[in-house]
Amino acid sequence: MQRSNNGNSVEVENLVKRFGDFTAVDRISFQTRAGEVFGFLGPNGSGKSTTIRILCGLLHPTSGRATVAGYDVVESPELIRRNIGYMSQKFSLYADLTVLENLRFYAGMYGVPASELGGRIDWALEMAGLRGRESSLTGTLAGGWKQRLALGCAVLHRPPILFLDEPTSGVDPLSRRLFWELIQQMSSDGVTIFVTTHYMDEAEYCNRLALMNGGKLIALGTPTELKLGSIRGSLLLLECDRIGDAIERLRHFDGVGDVAVFGSALHLVVSDAAIAPAIRAALEADAISVAGLRVIRPSLEDAFVALTTRHDADPVSELSR
Repeated sequence: MQRSNNGNSVEVENLVKRFGDFTAVDRISFQTRAGEVFGFLGPNGSGKSTTIRILCGLLHPTSGRATVAGYDVVESPELIRRNIGYMSQKFSLYADLTVLENLRFYAGMYGVPASELGGRIDWALEMAGLRGRESSLTGTLAGGWKQRLALGCAVLHRPPILFLDEPTSGVDPLSRRLFWELIQQMSSDGVTIFVTTHYMDEAEYCNRLALMNGGKLIALGTPTELKLGSIRGSLLLLECDRIGDAIERLRHFDGVGDVAVFGSALHLVVSDAAIAPAIRAALEADAISVAGLRVIRPSLEDAFVALTTRHDADPVSELSR
């Protein structure tokens, strides 16, 4: 099949995947651009993993269309698999093989030319910080090292598109930060990174984010666009004692749309910030001491909660298309 040459790394149009009567992916559409870090967010069961399996050529869609690296997912799944790298939260490494044996195995799987094998393996060892540990059993490595080794294995064949499915799950914060530095470097080199994550701080590193829930794409945009476009009204930060009692008092307070715990404080979605004095007065009348009440900018977590909470009643949020 002839490749599409439109500058987009991934194109999805009205994609649907059904399993019997269950619709796992429901008419989603989006595009990613070369060199973009594209985040895919959503709760468990939202359709993220099913979509990725379709894009990797592992599942056929029920209807709709998708191309990856210019190849159709139905007509050319083998060509797609040659042009992508894939890394999951389980790392897909062989614990009973050494570091070097894992690298050589994946180089063979991806068809790395013998003339380039030494250089590719040297790069992966340097990137993963495993120089001198070539003979170590992979199963004995710390989580952060396994993670970087898995990344090295996934990109030995220098694919233009890399799929990362919750790649930092269970990894310590320092290793997560180092991993994202590698991701940003690959992006600057023109590699498209398609990543799913449950960590909101990681989502901030993405150029754009797609939010799925119930098989539907409910929002698409940059992190800033999602944060600014998700809250209907204003967001207040409430610092008080007796948080449980405050939640009960405010849950049915006129003008308060949502109440959520954030750390030791509460986030209130209100129709108008001008009701803040009335909120303070109502709490203090119930002997709830208020240490602070002020307007704040929404975080990505606020946006995630707001958008997933109301998606059943709303169409797709046209934040950025």
